[in-house]
Amino acid sequence: MLKKRIIPCLDIKEGRTVKGVNFVDIRDAGDPVALAGRYADEGADELVFLDITATIEKRRTLLGLVEKVARQINIPFTVGGGINCVEDARLLIKAGADKVSINSSAVRRPALIRELAAEFGSQCVVLAIDTRLQSEGWMVFINGGRLETGLHTLEWAEQGQALGAGEVLLTSMNNDGTRDGFALDVTGQVSQALSIPVIASGGAGSMQHFKQVFEQTKASAALAAGVFHFGTLHIPELKNYLKTHTIAIR
Repeated sequence: MLKKRIIPCLDIKEGRTVKGVNFVDIRDAGDPVALAGRYADEGADELVFLDITATIEKRRTLLGLVEKVARQINIPFTVGGGINCVEDARLLIKAGADKVSINSSAVRRPALIRELAAEFGSQCVVLAIDTRLQSEGWMVFINGGRLETGLHTLEWAEQGQALGAGEVLLTSMNNDGTRDGFALDVTGQVSQALSIPVIASGGAGSMQHFKQVFEQTKASAALAAGVFHFGTLHIPELKNYLKTHTIAIR
């Protein structure tokens, strides 16, 4: 069995780490370079960096900041935001990213997934999916959660895998920032259906929530932001807790 991963996430706006609730009410959470170094030292398995306004502002991700963060860490580093073509991804990988995360651009042009996988390998391509529970089920949203696509989350995840994505980062907008726990239903559905790793995201508030998502779904990793940024949870204690509950953790 593959060991589970714990992944802090840096949501970046105007060069600062920020955190919101349900994708709104954004507040400052600190310096991304300092946070990245801290998480690497604390034993994070990977780090995700998402430039959350790059798509809306129609610009590339902040390359200089990516380079600074990459220099601070020695763990796998995923970067997303504003990636619309192979060249955008190439610049991020050159700046220090190990993987690239695509979201809105992949929905608009699914062939981008195949192009990135062909150029860099599927292991470098993370399909990020922002999902919200609607009357018709769990649906995909883009543009930082502002626009519903009409795509059903499970179908889009399966299509992304078929096109060459090597991993899915699944964020529940309903749970994001609430600290009420991960969305076990949609995470369970997607992780059960796919053969590639699924990262659960949105809603972590306690160590028990990480235990639940690993015990009740096939998620390969759990991602969190605010609980780490603001000191509610610390990665070493979280990993020890999971180990005592016989969850194989890195």
